[in-house]
Amino acid sequence: MNWYEKLNQYFPVEEMKSKEHMETLLAEKGNVYIKDEGPKHVLMYVEFENFVFVDYLFVSKEARGEGLGRKLLNMLKEKNKPILLEVEPVNYEDTDTELRLKFYSREDFQHASRIGYIRRSLATGENTILEILYWSPANQDELEIYKAMKWTYENIHTFKDEHFYGESYDPSHEVLEYNTEKKTNMLKKY
Repeated sequence: MNWYEKLNQYFPVEEMKSKEHMETLLAEKGNVYIKDEGPKHVLMYVEFENFVFVDYLFVSKEARGEGLGRKLLNMLKEKNKPILLEVEPVNYEDTDTELRLKFYSREDFQHASRIGYIRRSLATGENTILEILYWSPANQDELEIYKAMKWTYENIHTFKDEHFYGESYDPSHEVLEYNTEKKTNMLKKY
């Protein structure tokens, strides 16, 4: 099974970029959009000067409990930059969502509770509520995390979107918001 098939089997369709989109990012933005692949994992991430964004992290069920996810995150943490990623809120019908949150909590990620993020899928037309988690070596504030997420959305998620999907994603100001009020910390119970 190739890297895209692994990701496509694990991530919901509304969260997946097309294979053509991802291959074009690798080809045209290969200096920042990186694929790290092994027999038991696929890690797609973006590394900019001042932060890292994890686009997809897949660890096969056979490798769970071996510490592979931790090793991959530690590789990124060694870059000594904030690490951002998107997660679904807990869905009790999908036990993987809670396992993911427990994993990121154990890895010292924080919930960006001031950032609102609702992204419309071009594949399904549905709006998907996502949450931003981050790890920060220098305790960057959530406003900096918001700016990094906005930059990622505008330069990676929507890269040539009309070409790949026949229409454009919604503009960042309609998708992301920075709130003065905090939401409930989704990692608190972990």
